[in-house]
Amino acid sequence: MPTWTPDPTFYPSPRMASRAPAEHLAYVAMFDPAREKPDAIAVVDVDPDSSDYSKIVGQVDMPNTGDELHHFGWNACSSCLCPNAPHPHAERRYLIVPGLRSSRIHILDTRPDPRNPKIVKVIEPEEVADRTGYTRPHTIHCGPEGIYVNALGNPDGDAPGGIFLMDHETFDVRGRWEVERGPQQLAYDFWWHLGYDTMVTSEWGTPKTFEDGLIPEVLLGSQYGRRLHFWDLHKRCHLQEIDLGEEQQLVFELRPAHDPTKAYGFVGVVISLKDLSSSIWTWYRDGDKWAAKKVIEIPAEPADPDLLPPVLKDFKAVPPLVTDIDLSMDDRFLYVSCWGTGDMHQYDVSNPFKPELTGKVRIGGIVSRATHPGAGNGALSGGPQMVEVSRDGQRVYFTNSLYGAIDPQFYPDGIDGWMVKLDAKPQGGIAFDPDFFIEWPKGHRPHQVRLEGGDCSSDSYCYP
Repeated sequence: MPTWTPDPTFYPSPRMASRAPAEHLAYVAMFDPAREKPDAIAVVDVDPDSSDYSKIVGQVDMPNTGDELHHFGWNACSSCLCPNAPHPHAERRYLIVPGLRSSRIHILDTRPDPRNPKIVKVIEPEEVADRTGYTRPHTIHCGPEGIYVNALGNPDGDAPGGIFLMDHETFDVRGRWEVERGPQQLAYDFWWHLGYDTMVTSEWGTPKTFEDGLIPEVLLGSQYGRRLHFWDLHKRCHLQEIDLGEEQQLVFELRPAHDPTKAYGFVGVVISLKDLSSSIWTWYRDGDKWAAKKVIEIPAEPADPDLLPPVLKDFKAVPPLVTDIDLSMDDRFLYVSCWGTGDMHQYDVSNPFKPELTGKVRIGGIVSRATHPGAGNGALSGGPQMVEVSRDGQRVYFTNSLYGAIDPQFYPDGIDGWMVKLDAKPQGGIAFDPDFFIEWPKGHRPHQVRLEGGDCSSDSYCYP
């Protein structure tokens, strides 16, 4: 409900957000890959002074099975303080939790007890499809005028995917966002440069090409996403398409600069058909157009075919498989998840065109199966995947599952879920917190992490 004063977790600028109090709780999406029991949102104690530190202290089960909880977000955030925001007195109170497979959207109230959120509304897939023409909701962003949701396909599981809006108070589904779509058909992630009235979207594939796992013929035929799209945020019209190249496949997470005066951002590309490498690209304003440049290339690692899953044996190498990235609030450090090799990289991106590697840890990995000082079960499966950074940049959390149908293609012996935390040094460098290792409850795998009060991929700002 509206209040007379802005929510204390809303900050006009990223500089002010970086000085916010430390988070005490994290919310984590967890799903059952067998789709036999309900998915859930776990509540994790991340307060090092708590007796429950590094423990799951709450759990909200969904009312159905088979949702595949994936990404989720807040109903309102710091963007509510923008000059054009019609609701500056909203609350960061509700978690908007879609099921990627079911297309069902759950609304969770985190008040009055943040450790025990309650489901207050469920929007059924039929309503989403009827009002928007979309299904498979994926990413949630709280914008100045409502909740933005992108979806990966139409009701038949085909293209186009796109974006729709929800009301931030009633949670009514308003309708499709795009007025003029232009050439865009595939969808994956989206975010914006509010100061430049620009939205950016990326590409994965249609639901038919990933819901049962990646299809080798589609991948090798370069038919998954390889483009960035730029939009007029106010007019809701497509402006420009950038093709990263036929060899670049699966253009995933978008991380624009937090400073609204900076017209650049980063995107990760999962795999190159040329050499199995992964890459990070910087998009930027170039005159009156947008441009993109590859700034990081992470090579595949040679490996014994006997240690590789069937999908990789003929290549005799482990691809990095960059599946998530996150940017610190001061726009200085970019974190890059290499789900295949098991690495988490930290780059100094003070110069967004010349990143410098400043930190690296390894955990899990297709071949390395690296362990953790707090793990009691030896070799670990999965690898760094969904990554989240605290507002002050000192703590980095991540989990190890990508997607229910894709996990076994690269980890055929199965994935036992885990969540870890890194301590980050102000001038660069990362290390495991030896006291933070959560062996995830059997039968579920963890995915996206959201931090109490906001984090480095939840909010956008209109003041530098």
